[in-house]
Amino acid sequence: MGNTPAYNRPTARAQKLRHAATDAERLLWQQLSGKKLDGFKFSRQIPIATFICDFVCRMEKLVVELDGQHHGDQLAYDEFRTRQLEILGYRVLRFSNPEIFQNMEGVLIQIREALPTPNPSRRREGDS
Repeated sequence: MGNTPAYNRPTARAQKLRHAATDAERLLWQQLSGKKLDGFKFSRQIPIATFICDFVCRMEKLVVELDGQHHGDQLAYDEFRTRQLEILGYRVLRFSNPEIFQNMEGVLIQIREALPTPNPSRRREGDS
């Protein structure tokens, strides 16, 4: 172990964020949880490097971020964060809260388009 500082993933903070989800996050989670979106598994408030990502499909390395009202003031940080996640091999989609509330179907279409076409032979027995 030596004198090298340990890397601490922000797991505790991610757990707190899961319990304090915004209305937009809850609404999108209803559509993504339980493999509801074409059988793809999404997780929420997932630490990747030093960032906590709103929703992640790990198998497809897709991150979905919701940008609330406070994000208007941090566009440069959001761009930096997106670049860092892309360096790690992730694709990042960003949606505003109004998009979630006013155009959920359009949001889901964009997420579907970022995922590979589901292959029926990949489904396991018992999946619905």
